[in-house]
Amino acid sequence: PLQKVTSYFVLVQTQQTVLAAVGEDAEFSCQLLDTKDVLQVTWQKISRDVETNVATYSKYYGQRVNDGFNDKVKFKYTGLQNCSIVIRNVTEQDEGCYHCLFNTYPEGSFTGRTCFQVYELHEPVVDVRESNSAEEWVVSCSATGRPAPTVTLSQQHLSFSQYNTVSVSNTNATFTVTTTAVLSGSRKHSTQVGCAARVLSAPHREVMETIPEVQKTSVGGEKLFLYTTD
Repeated sequence: PLQKVTSYFVLVQTQQTVLAAVGEDAEFSCQLLDTKDVLQVTWQKISRDVETNVATYSKYYGQRVNDGFNDKVKFKYTGLQNCSIVIRNVTEQDEGCYHCLFNTYPEGSFTGRTCFQVYELHEPVVDVRESNSAEEWVVSCSATGRPAPTVTLSQQHLSFSQYNTVSVSNTNATFTVTTTAVLSGSRKHSTQVGCAARVLSAPHREVMETIPEVQKTSVGGEKLFLYTTD
């Protein structure tokens, strides 16, 4: 039997999710895709199911940012069919979902919804130390962020083994994640190891560390390992 499929047209175009790092600015934009008689555009913040009016724009009264948001929110573009706001210097308290309402007559309101998440990610730190074997190094990388970052190691020419990852919860709601691995292989040339840290779908942060080449020689029957850089 044929199934009845109900299709509908989304009248308000907006971002489903917005990510921003602590201290950055975040932009929210909404566009009404069908021409309507819009009287006012209203922005609301939804937190714990409580709706709070943030700002409004109307043809007759212009822009208005509500009390409590004056130092936080500004309009970037104002129009009755297309409107955008910027949240400045974002913090964890700015997280939540935001609605843009195109208030029309006589049809009522058309609403768009954007959910906002603030993240934190500090530059990763790489540590390289010798193991008991001349052809092995222990490489570890730590990164702190919120939510817990994903930390990955990369290398040129050689191979990693014995991966281990530990996550520690900090008192300020961040997490420090450390990934450790053994780098092995004949190092006739210097090589680079990299560490990349990522939170959610935000851009990753990466650092590189150069491990020098090893030259073997012998003095008085004893083997010495000389570490040189290119």
